[in-house]
This record gives sequence, C-alpha cells and structure tokens, in this order.
Amino acid sequence: MKVTISHIKADIGSLPGHTTVYQPVVDAVDGYIKNNSSGLISDYRISHIGDDIQITMVHKKGTDNPEIHELAWNAFKAGTEIAKKVGLYGAGQDLLKDAFSGNIKGMGPGVAELEITPRKAEPFIVYMMDKTEPGAFNYPIYKMFGDPFNTPGLVIDPNMHMGFRFEVWDIYNGKKVYLSLPEDTYDLLALIGSKGKYVIKRVFTKKEHEKLPDENVAVITTDKLSFIAGEYVGKDDPAGIVRLQSGLPAEGEAVEPFANSYLVSGWMRGSFNGPMMPVGERDSKMVRFDGPPKVRALGFTLKDGKLNGPVDLFDDVGFDFARNEALQMANYIRRMGVFEPHRLPDEDMEYTALPRILEKLAPKFERIEDKGAQSEMKVER
Repeated sequence: MKVTISHIKADIGSLPGHTTVYQPVVDAVDGYIKNNSSGLISDYRISHIGDDIQITMVHKKGTDNPEIHELAWNAFKAGTEIAKKVGLYGAGQDLLKDAFSGNIKGMGPGVAELEITPRKAEPFIVYMMDKTEPGAFNYPIYKMFGDPFNTPGLVIDPNMHMGFRFEVWDIYNGKKVYLSLPEDTYDLLALIGSKGKYVIKRVFTKKEHEKLPDENVAVITTDKLSFIAGEYVGKDDPAGIVRLQSGLPAEGEAVEPFANSYLVSGWMRGSFNGPMMPVGERDSKMVRFDGPPKVRALGFTLKDGKLNGPVDLFDDVGFDFARNEALQMANYIRRMGVFEPHRLPDEDMEYTALPRILEKLAPKFERIEDKGAQSEMKVER
C-alpha cells in the first residue's frame, strides 16, 4: 500500500522583521489542520525555522492531491488572519493568490512530497532551511547519495553499491535531466555546482536495487517565488525529505554533510552569500544580519500511517564545530559589505534598487574613446 509524505511550508508573517514565527500564528495553522483533516490525513506535525511555518502530513492520496494542498493552503490562510490582526511583518507574503486553484504549486508555498512503499521500519529526515535558495541542498544531497567519503555505505553496503539516480532541474529554462551515479558523477557535478540555476529535485533508487525497486528516496522544494510573482517577494527558503537506512544513507551519513559549514546564497534581502549553520529549535531565530542561513533536521519514523518523533537532530554537541565555523565565516565575509563575492552578482540581486540605479545612470555613461583602452578591454582572457 502506497503512502505519501507531504511537506508544505510558507512564510505568512514574522516577528519583528524576518526573524521568527509568532506562536499564535503557528497555533492557528495547527488548529486548522487538527479540526479539518479528518478523513484526509492519518498524522501530521507542525514545525518551524526562522520565519517559516512547516507542515508535515501523512496520507494515502498521492502527490499533488488537491484536497491535501487545499488543507495546507487554508491552514496558512487561517494563520495569516492572525498575522494581519496583530500587524506582523510580511503577513501572508508567501500566499501569492487570493483563492486556492486546485494545486498549491505556483501559489507561493514550498512543496516536497514522496509517495513510497513503506518498509517495516521507515525512518526519514525533514530538512528545513531559511534565508537561502533550493540550490543550497545541492551540496549536502550529493554528499549523502554520491560521495563515498561522506557515505561509506556506497562502498561497503551491497544494497547501495549500484548508486542512485538524480533528477536535476534547470529552474531558469524549465527543463530537467536524469543522471545516474556513479557513472555520471562528473556530469552531475558540472551542473549542480551552479546552484543558482541547476538544482537537485529528486533522488531515486535504481531498478536493480533489492530493497527499494526504483523508488523516490529524496525530494527538495524548488519553488522560485521571484519567478512566480514576477518580482521578488521573498526567498525560497527550501525544505527537503530524505529517507534513511536499509540500502539508503544511514542517519549519521545523512547529517554528516552539515558537520562543516558551506556558503549559500540568500542571506539578507536575498542578495548575499553566507555560511550555512545547522541548528536546533532553540537557535532557529534569524537575528545576525537576518541570519546567517540556517538548517534544521527533524528525524521521524513512520508506521501504519503514524509519525513517531521528531528528534531535533542538530540540537547536538556534534555540530558545535560547524556552528563556530559558520560564525567565523560570517565575520570574514561580512567585512566585504556590498562587494562581491559577499554580495551576489548583478543578475542574482533581489530586494534591490540596482536595476533602477542603472537605468537612472544610463544617460550619464559615455563611450570610451581611447582606442588603446578599448583594445585592452577586447583582449581574450
């Protein structure tokens, strides 16, 4: 019997700026799910990171189900009413439409869904990131499912030795490609190193996998709010689901990529690079320069449609080094102010007046008449 795990998240207002969720808003979202989910879902959990509220649901209706998506949409609408009533900043900012239209995709909230055949034990992790973009998952997902130095199971576990198949999206051109590891490793890395354009959407087992024949084992939200709305309305703040054990990465292998910090895009006004910091709930507020970018990991097991957990996996001394490393990286890169590479390249700038500044200055630009200078600029590098 197939079971679906649906994780849907949205920023519907925060306190005081883009810092943290407001508990009465979280309670309103929770209350709506609790009172209106009978016959739709078998279990759920509400969680959060930074200013994003996250809903994890279990049901048997498959992915992209209108009833499940509408349930989440209406829950976020209920929370938005409270956010507006108390004057929270950005109240309802991720709800880009006035009414639900059959599928929550393209309406603002982020969606990650897995339809699976549950095993006797079905452990998985829900990852939640704030102040970054979907490409921030490229590095850790590759490490989990493609790098034997991170995941020795790829070498020593016969059920993982054949590798995995990756679905990669070109989010600018609306295309996707499937690459199989280990044979396509270099092709995959050539793409996903460009994390602002190519993002890992899903990971699958291969058909010869004995434990899980050709099933989806990881999924990432890839919604681009800036493209959906036609203008910048908030960073994507992605989430993901990763299944564990029995021919898949062990729990320890699935959190190991976050034992060291790494740079991602999306800090402060969505326009700066910053270090990824793994945190537990107590450290999930976004304070330092609206950040730094942070990630939580919640561990669950699923049995007979019921969730056990979560375990707050990054609330552990084992990630103290990564947190300290992230702080050192933040101090270093912050000193660069508005200079690249702290600031993003022009084409990636958001929450910015840069296009209008360039338009204003356009008449003031003069052609360089010095032929020697023009020749120097034409030299091929």
